[in-house]
Amino acid sequence: MTIRLEDIELIKQLKHKYCRYLDTADADGLASVLTEDIVVDYVGASYHFHAEGRDEVVSLLHAAFHEDFVGCHTVHQPEINVTSDDRAEGRWTLTDYAMDFRTGMETSGACLYRDEYRKVDGQWQIARSSYRRLYERMEKPAVAPNFTSRYLAEKAANPEI
Repeated sequence: MTIRLEDIELIKQLKHKYCRYLDTADADGLASVLTEDIVVDYVGASYHFHAEGRDEVVSLLHAAFHEDFVGCHTVHQPEINVTSDDRAEGRWTLTDYAMDFRTGMETSGACLYRDEYRKVDGQWQIARSSYRRLYERMEKPAVAPNFTSRYLAEKAANPEI
C-alpha cells in the first residue's frame, strides 16, 4: 500500500476540528466529524467518560462545555496510519486545560489518544476515540482565575459569535 499523504493531512485537519468544536461548544460541528456509531472512551484519574453513538456523544460533551467553563485542547505529535481506502488509525498526544466555574475545579494534563477513522460519503470521520491520561492535575484554587475573556460565556450571551 502506498502512503496517502492527502488522507493523512485530511485526518490531521479532522482531529483539529474536533478539538475546536469541543472547545467552542459547537454541537453541529462536532456532529459533523463523528460517525453515527462513534464510540468514545476517555479515562482520567478523576473520571471515566464512555459514550456510544453520535447523539449521545455530542449531547454529553456539549453539556460539559457550558457558559461557566473554559477549556483548551491541543493535539500534536500525530502518528496516522491509513490502512485502506476508507479506514485509518491514529495516535496523538493531547495537552489540555479546563476550568469549571460551577464546581471551582481546575484541571490540566496530558493524554495519549488512540483513534480510528472511517471515510463516510468521501469524508473522513472519527469512528472511535479513546485516551488514557499521562498525568492529570486537579485542584480547587483558593481564588478563581481572573479570565478577562471567556468564549463560552460570551457565546451564551451572543450565539452569533
